[in-house]
Amino acid sequence: MSYATPPGWYPDTGAPGLERWWDGTAWTAHTRALAAEGSAPHRPPAPAQPGAAGFGPGEFGPAGFGPPSLPLPHQRGPHDGAGGGNRTKILAVTLSGVLVLGAAVTGAILLGRDEGGTPAAPTTTTSAPAPVTTPTAPATTSDEPDLDENPAVLVDQLNGVTVPVPQGWEKPKTSSSDVPTIRTVQSYDCPGGSSFCYHGTVTTHTARSAETDPKALAEADIVTAADLAYEEDRLGRRNHGGITAHKVLKAGQLSVAGRVGYLVRWQVTTGKGPGGYVQSVAFPSSVGSGTPVIVRLAFDADVAELPLSLMDTITRGIRPLGDSGTSGGVGASISP
Repeated sequence: MSYATPPGWYPDTGAPGLERWWDGTAWTAHTRALAAEGSAPHRPPAPAQPGAAGFGPGEFGPAGFGPPSLPLPHQRGPHDGAGGGNRTKILAVTLSGVLVLGAAVTGAILLGRDEGGTPAAPTTTTSAPAPVTTPTAPATTSDEPDLDENPAVLVDQLNGVTVPVPQGWEKPKTSSSDVPTIRTVQSYDCPGGSSFCYHGTVTTHTARSAETDPKALAEADIVTAADLAYEEDRLGRRNHGGITAHKVLKAGQLSVAGRVGYLVRWQVTTGKGPGGYVQSVAFPSSVGSGTPVIVRLAFDADVAELPLSLMDTITRGIRPLGDSGTSGGVGASISP
């Protein structure tokens, strides 16, 4: 059985004062200033393993970066870590207490005989047992609400943003895209008949290209967003019969999550079904090195519960992680 190290921020030993993001399988280019002790949620350390050149849990480039190499619970030997040492100490202290108690009882019996060898009246001697210290896990308390458990907020820890969840939408635990996702609760048979579809979806992504200009990123990403939603999905299925035409409805600069970004919105016509609307928003992340973030939205056309104004509401509701506006139910007042 293998124990994967969970995604999270870990100290960058190759760059003191910084943390780097581990995505669960490899190191990423995301870095941020080392969080003050107690201000960031605890992340379990990853085991040190030999890694190939480049990103890896055992090596990060020539500097040999990796998270603290403390053994995980399943890797501890009988004398490793606090658990094995404490058990040995407890056993030694307990045995010592038994020996002391035995010596006290023997002495009392011998001293209790009178000069004639006749046993004296028995006396009861009580000795306190040797103290045994049992290690206890430190209690952790936090006044901050756990946003991951808030059904009204989608949290993207890697990109440092939150997205409001409208009424009638859900945060699925798994999705085919394997990225933070929200979608309408009810599914339906796709017009192409090959699978099931959702009337509305919103996903967050890290920009993968070397481009950093929000305008260039949004204009390039809108093509990908439209293709995945209405041309051909990641499994090669043409759920809507493909895109036959598109029209630009909106394009321009905007402020999103406290940063200057760019938005592009298309209306697409499909071979089957009513078509829909897709939107790409690109902006710099507020954490780490500021790697751009892309938020994609896709709404089916002719759905009364999905007006284009809801796209605007969701976009305005995007917040940087830790912003006070994300606690207390962002999205609770959002409805179609």
